[in-house]
Formats: sequence, structure tokens, C-alpha cells
Amino acid sequence: MQSSKLLHFLLILALAAGCGACGGGDSSSGGGATPSAPLVSGDNVLAITVNGSLCSNNSYINKPCVSVTICTPATSSCQTINDILLDTGDSGLRIFKQVVSVSLTQVTGGGNAVAECIQYADGSSVWGPLKTAGVVLGNEPAVQVPIHVIDSTFGTAPAACSGAYQSPADAGYNGSLGVSFFAQDCGTTCRDGAGNGVYYACSGATCTGSKVELADQVQNPVALLPVDNNGVIVQLPSVPSGGSPSVNGYLVLGIGTRSNNVPSGVTTYAANGSGNFITSFNGSNLNGFIDTGSNGLFFPSPSAVTLPDCAFPDSAWYCPPSTRDLSATNKATSGAPSGAVSFQIANFDTLLASPANNVFADIGGDNVDFDWGLPFHLGRSVYIGIEGKGSSLGTGLYWAY
Repeated sequence: MQSSKLLHFLLILALAAGCGACGGGDSSSGGGATPSAPLVSGDNVLAITVNGSLCSNNSYINKPCVSVTICTPATSSCQTINDILLDTGDSGLRIFKQVVSVSLTQVTGGGNAVAECIQYADGSSVWGPLKTAGVVLGNEPAVQVPIHVIDSTFGTAPAACSGAYQSPADAGYNGSLGVSFFAQDCGTTCRDGAGNGVYYACSGATCTGSKVELADQVQNPVALLPVDNNGVIVQLPSVPSGGSPSVNGYLVLGIGTRSNNVPSGVTTYAANGSGNFITSFNGSNLNGFIDTGSNGLFFPSPSAVTLPDCAFPDSAWYCPPSTRDLSATNKATSGAPSGAVSFQIANFDTLLASPANNVFADIGGDNVDFDWGLPFHLGRSVYIGIEGKGSSLGTGLYWAY
């Protein structure tokens, strides 16, 4: 079990004006049983296992996994790939070359192959070409969409991706499925300027910064579905205070498009064009966001006495001498509505002393913004409204819970 700090929201979220990264509720589960969300079924439903059957062995803690099917474009030649990180802080499908067995079509621009360098907030990165695939989510119709094939050997990576992940073993997953509220992963910023630091045109081994049209960028496949295209719902159960070996939940596609995704009893928090709302904590207003791809709650410590860092090598995490009860207030980007969120932070090293458990609602570490990571989702249904698309909760961009 890895104990590394993983903040998987995109560094390029600040580009998102055209682009497109707390604790769970009180536990009702006990013992060694695997908590599960109430049953949801339908063609628009994907199973999520947090450190469960859809994840690889030796994964890091608090990792939500789904299964995705990719196909040779416009054919029935397909493969289903497990161990795909569900990442609501990103947009689009990214899969390591090593696990792709079907033929995909290279995306080109001006006669050159299009490639992408993605940098994450934890300092990691991925590099490789864009290829067109048929992508199947649940039992929805396949959508033909550019995806990012992660291949550190492709061409010559730019300096920002010189240390990019080389394999699934490096990253701890086979790929990631980004279902944020952005339709593309970079949007107008990468359409309008070649020096965006994300997209590159490659001729042989030479790769230079490039503009890329919206339709040729990595796309959020949910936004292209014929019906269930206005957002997603992440549903995960709560876990005991000491953690759980794994949990089972659901990714539901669409908001108010079917009987199984009708919103009830939730409040909508609109986000700004950079993908943030406001989180007030310890007397400060911070950029806040909700992100399944981050495996903890990451925010500034109120003080070294209240939330001290753990000893090396876990110094990225908090290790208070006793569990701390904390609260923050989330606000829509306009300031209203607002709502308090109570959460706990326990001693990271103490929790991980139990090797049987991999899913925790009360782990956190330091960050300049307020990153409501995977623990926030435990015991909640979190709605994500895709940009420009409406539902009874409003028009995206928004979170609701």
C-alpha cells in the first residue's frame, strides 16, 4: 500500500475559462465489511470500486477505479480496461500505451502528429500522442473521441514532461477518466495560442508547441453522449473512522435525464471559469474545488500545533496527536449559497498502521488551496454540471451535494 500524497487535479485548470480539479458523513459501516452505496442500475451507470476489484494490486490509498471500453474507431474491435482512475479534476480519457491492444487513429494537425504534456499538482506528468478511439461508458453508445495515449517514448518530450510516468507501475493506474465540468481539457486557451505548454505538433522526434482546435483536443466523453451529457453523479458510501479495506459505489451519467439520476435534496454551488468556488477556512477565503483524483483533503494547516506534519517520509500528511474536528464553509463563486462542511483529520501514520485498510475519510495534508479530495465523497452524492449544459440544478459549471 502506497502512502504517497496524490493531488491529481490539473495544473492547467487555470486555463479553464475556455477549458476545461472534509470528511465524509458519519460512519454507518463497521467491521471488515466492504461498504457499498445503495444499488443504482441502468445503461448510464458505471461501477466504482475504491481500492476494490476494479483497481490493480499495490495501489495507493483512496483510489477510485472504473472500467472503460475503447474500440478501433467506428468498429466493433474493442477492449475493456480496468484500473482506470476516476478523476473529476480532469477532462478526458488517458490510457497507458502498454495496456492498449486495439488499433487507434493518430490525431494530426497540419500534417503533424498531435501530442500532449499534462502536469499534475503533485509534480507528476504524463506525455504522449492523441489518438481517436471509440469510447464506451457503461452501456451507453460509443462516442468517437480523441484520447491521450500515455507514451513517454513518443517523439521528444518537452522539458515539463521529461520525467513523465513511463508505465502503469510508475503511476499506480492503467489510465484516468476525467469527467470534470469542462468539455475539453484545455479549451480556447489551447485553440488560440501555440505557447500553451500543453499541446505539441510532432514531426519525427521533434515536437513544438501548437494550437489545437477544440474538436481535436482530449474531450470529456460524457459531454458527447446523445442524452446523458449534462453532467455526472459520484455516489460513494461512508466508512468507519478507522477506515475500510475498500468501498463500492457508482458513477451515474447525466443529471435529471433518467429516473435514476433525478436530483433530490442537494444545493448547487456554481464555480468560476477557472474551475473553483470559494472555501472559507480559518478566517481566509481559498480557492476550493472537489476532486476524486486527489486521495486526501488538502488545505493550509491552521497551525503546527493543531495539524502538525507527519515525520518523514510521510511529511506531506497531517499527524495530529488526536483526531481534530474541523469545519469549512463552501460558497458559490458569487458568494451564495453557502454551506458549512464538518470534517475530521486523524493521525495519518496511526491510520496506516493497519495494513488491512485502504480507504479513509479523515486523512489530509498541506496545500495552498482547499482540495476536497476523495474523502469528501464518502457518504455523499456529488453532482458535477458540465459547462453550458442545463439541468434542474442550473447550468454548468457547478458542483452540487
